[in-house]
Amino acid sequence: MQKLAKAVLFDPEHYSRFYPPMGAVPAFPDGRYVVLPGFCDVHVHFREPGFSYKETIAAGSAAAARGGYTAVCAMPNLDPVPDSAVTLAAERAVIDRDAAVAVYPYGAITMGEKGERLADMEAMAPDVIAFSDDGRGVQSESMMRAAMEKAKSLGKIIAAHCEDNSLLHGGYIHAGTYAAAHGHRGISSESEWRQIERDLRLAKETGCAYHVCHISTKESVALIRAAKAKGVDVTCETGPHYLVLDEGDLQEDGRFKMNPPLRSKEDREALIGGLLDGTVDMIATDHAPHSAEEKSRGLEKSAMGIVGLETAFPVLYTKLVRPGILPLEKLVALLADAPRRRFGIPAGEEYAVWELDRPYTVDPADFLSKGRATPFAGMEVYGACVAAVRNGQTVYQNEQYSR
Repeated sequence: MQKLAKAVLFDPEHYSRFYPPMGAVPAFPDGRYVVLPGFCDVHVHFREPGFSYKETIAAGSAAAARGGYTAVCAMPNLDPVPDSAVTLAAERAVIDRDAAVAVYPYGAITMGEKGERLADMEAMAPDVIAFSDDGRGVQSESMMRAAMEKAKSLGKIIAAHCEDNSLLHGGYIHAGTYAAAHGHRGISSESEWRQIERDLRLAKETGCAYHVCHISTKESVALIRAAKAKGVDVTCETGPHYLVLDEGDLQEDGRFKMNPPLRSKEDREALIGGLLDGTVDMIATDHAPHSAEEKSRGLEKSAMGIVGLETAFPVLYTKLVRPGILPLEKLVALLADAPRRRFGIPAGEEYAVWELDRPYTVDPADFLSKGRATPFAGMEVYGACVAAVRNGQTVYQNEQYSR
């Protein structure tokens, strides 16, 4: 990384006059570029240590910078799982060595993410952003209650992947019209919202700060809206793909397979409504790379997960902001301000420069991530990241725009 030079794009001495407070979006001096705060993604999978054939800290953080992100939070489904100070240290060593942006690790809720006994939350607390067993719902109510009580005592957030395994029935896409028409086994909406319902009750009883990962159903939105009205300390996220795609966009291709799955048009509309009324607090990508082979087995047999860091803002800007569905200021707040405020992530001299009005086609071959599976491949989008800066250093620069 190097200091941002005047020759790259603009005179950095002007930055203090044009840098936006969180949520504001002033135009860059020549009108072509816009300076936005560095985005913060509280839900990424960087796969290292343990699964570096899918992704690495170096590749994942480079992809983040290219997407305008200067801070991310890495989920703990690794090998070893960060469930103690010792296993967490293995992940932190790679982050310290290779990360291009700020990477904040999660600690696991349970040992090995197996749901059988609590991880050493107290030992990890000073060095993790929150606790999660993402990829697996905590099935035991008593275990989740104990985790919330411990997190409360430590002043930490429980971030939950909500999935009731007893309601899955071998499903792998949404239990809706597409699954019925094409002979696929479906994942019910209830498998998500039923566990959210349980956890909201536990969060109210324990006083734990609770965050719901990647919500996808209209029932989830309604439950969280009601809980907020009752004073429960809850926030939630959804992903770009749930906001712009639904089961009507499915194809017989592994790049359309993720967990939770793309759901109905009504679910998508409810999520957008939740963004607009403040029920849905932030947008996170759930960036989840896999190898090409793992994503080549069709809807039934491909691994769950898609990449998203390099496409999130362009897709959302193109599909929600340009048509007038969501104000740009609101989108920036959802991507930059709200995640930092909820998770206590500082915002330093971190920003990205965007050319908003240049159209281009999403081409996974150009990704910096090792993952290539995206449902947005071939989509024409607007919004190209020109440069990203963290702590006064350039962490991404599109050479096409150097001068």
